[in-house]
Amino acid sequence: MTAAGLDPRGPRFGAGITAALLLVAVGLALPTASAVPATVAGRAAQPAFLLAALLTALFLWGALAGVGRHPWGLLFRALVRPRLGPPAELEDPAAPTFAQAVGAFVMILGVVLHLAGVPWGLAGAAAAAFVAAFLNAVFGYCLGCQLYLLLVRSGLVRGGSRPRQP
Repeated sequence: MTAAGLDPRGPRFGAGITAALLLVAVGLALPTASAVPATVAGRAAQPAFLLAALLTALFLWGALAGVGRHPWGLLFRALVRPRLGPPAELEDPAAPTFAQAVGAFVMILGVVLHLAGVPWGLAGAAAAAFVAAFLNAVFGYCLGCQLYLLLVRSGLVRGGSRPRQP
């Protein structure tokens, strides 16, 4: 990330890593979704919950610190970006940062539902977050960014996300 904007390939790179981890979380959550342990400690000790909690923390990191300071953003800037040509345009980091907040909300909801004993809560939330991350990583279509732009256009959120020239 620079003062002028964010390389849009960075969030896509991060979305690819996140999508892979979310797919693992869904795979771990599905076999146990209908047989949730009776105790909160038992539910919290499940591998799917532990991975979902880690992913929730990563989404929160991106939402609070910004996508440029997210671990995947740092990894992109250190290892991938130097090997690429300059991006065609830079983007305002507000939309991807908002998308991280949406991902955090979805994962927090899944974690809380799981701890409350809702059978498919964690698997459903991880699956929804996976779909969003997959769309971003593979097709460059960021659902959270689109939601941000819709909220800006409706006047519910101040700001704007316009492409900038590098």
